[in-house]
Amino acid sequence: MTLSISEEELSSLIETLSPVPDVAGIESALKQRMPALDWQWVKTRSHWHRLGGVVDQDHRRICDNIQDWAVAVADGDVDELITRYADLNYFATRLAGKTHYFTAPCSDDPMDFMQLEVEELQEVVDRPLVEPDVFPDSLEEFLDPVDYSHVESVPIGEARFFFRRVSSISDLIRQAGRESNRQPNPNLIRFFSDWRQSSAGEALHLCRYWVMSISQYPDKDSENTLLLRPKSVYDGAVPAWPDSGSFNGAELAVYIHAYDRQVGYPFAWYFNLLGQKSANLHIIESVLKDQIGAYDYLPARDLKLLRRWEECPYAV
Repeated sequence: MTLSISEEELSSLIETLSPVPDVAGIESALKQRMPALDWQWVKTRSHWHRLGGVVDQDHRRICDNIQDWAVAVADGDVDELITRYADLNYFATRLAGKTHYFTAPCSDDPMDFMQLEVEELQEVVDRPLVEPDVFPDSLEEFLDPVDYSHVESVPIGEARFFFRRVSSISDLIRQAGRESNRQPNPNLIRFFSDWRQSSAGEALHLCRYWVMSISQYPDKDSENTLLLRPKSVYDGAVPAWPDSGSFNGAELAVYIHAYDRQVGYPFAWYFNLLGQKSANLHIIESVLKDQIGAYDYLPARDLKLLRRWEECPYAV
């Protein structure tokens, strides 16, 4: 699907918005600028960071990019950097990051949706630039040490939104197939197909409950190839999967229905097992054994998918 505004316009729109108090401003702006699409925030991934810059002891900025600065002032020579800045009480900063995911269905097909990723970055004071009696072996270790003395994470400036990317997921799946010179990932296609045929897909669009993790990896010819993996938007706690294969009957029925209620949609237990490549796939076999016996706690359409899985197991 083609958006009604360009990526450049979308980027400009997002970067004019403030993260305070939350992401609702983005959702509202998206719906206003692209009324044909029902955009909705679905997930935030946090606890990641990037390298920042350098500030002095009063938190006045020395540079925005520590790597460029290290090369510019000392040609990346670690010994020179330590000698020159050991007594200046400078601090390195980091960009504390969050990624906000927004989705919009384009049709009833579970694979057919748009996904927008917006980064929220807050620069904070992270560590002393040079620590006494610590001598990094390389520029990389100087820039991003594994072990170091943390200081209070004082914010530098305000948090800001940045456009990351917007993707047509159906187009990306076809692109991934072309790049690998084969059909799109059959397990991923089956995952979407199972959703469409399940009780979950009867009234709910997959993109409200799953997003796609998009990355690239080098293939055997060192060419970058797209890697797409579904990720559940649910971040809350769920009951731990039982280890015992004897877990069945009424106890199992109560468990999986409680699991679905907690996650927020029917048949969630099945899709989460597939999406996690879980070691607990034996649960599916236990449910099937119950259906053969005296128990009947699954809709017919879901039971059909489980029987198909039994004939040809898979995960994503």
